[in-house]
Amino acid sequence: MKKTVTALLAATLTLSLLAGCGGKTAPTPTPAADPTPSAQTQAEKTVLKVGASPTPHAAILEVVKDALAQENIDLQIVEFDDYVIPNTALEEGELDANYFQHITYMNSFNSEHGTHLVSVGVIHYEPIGIYAGKTASLADLPDGASIAVPDDTTNETRALLLLEQEGLITLKERAGINATKDDIADNPHNYQIQELRADTITSSLKDVDVAVINGNYAIDAGLKVSEALAIESAEGEATQAYGNIIAVKEGNEGNAAVLALVKALQSQEVKTFVEKTYDGAVVTVF
Repeated sequence: MKKTVTALLAATLTLSLLAGCGGKTAPTPTPAADPTPSAQTQAEKTVLKVGASPTPHAAILEVVKDALAQENIDLQIVEFDDYVIPNTALEEGELDANYFQHITYMNSFNSEHGTHLVSVGVIHYEPIGIYAGKTASLADLPDGASIAVPDDTTNETRALLLLEQEGLITLKERAGINATKDDIADNPHNYQIQELRADTITSSLKDVDVAVINGNYAIDAGLKVSEALAIESAEGEATQAYGNIIAVKEGNEGNAAVLALVKALQSQEVKTFVEKTYDGAVVTVF
């Protein structure tokens, strides 16, 4: 009997010692909560930053935001009011693409600034036009009339070709797509060609007789292409030379999100939007 009691006491003591040495039962770990579907979707989204002129480019990009969102692409539109910063920002990697320029301007910009930009798709064409300032019609232009044109090389050439198209001046043979006012061979009425920054011409319209204005700036200023004194002919090479493009830095031509953007922009939805919104001031070319 004594031995039995001694054994029971020893067993009790052993259990007490084990408990005193931290033999507590470890709590069952709680499984980490699964991320919510919205968090997963957000994590998987690809951010696509695209620089654009406010009109019509940013407005056209807005049309495809929802379609791209369905492909988990978060299209972020960064607006610019000039023709330089969106290219330098693209070159420096601050943007994934831009949409504001025609391919001729981009090629000229690359040459002048040492950038490495390429086109991945042509979206639309904006006819450049002559708009009335102090003089209401081209027939009423007096000798020595002032005519404002964009001062960047490609758009100045485009403006001069339009003036030649309307019989106001004659350019030297083979002046090419880099013609400036120094390439004017004949100016019988001594028109004063004023080279101004493209984004300032609409605000200077009241100070000149007529002005040649880029389509996007004309739209911004509320000018209608139907009221232009003349517009660039879309015949021949105009749409190819001046079609507005999606540009990327060289090496990023295969970017899946950018290619999805081009596909979305070259859609019937965009074509319908452009036709209904811009009344001929913007023309899709796909």
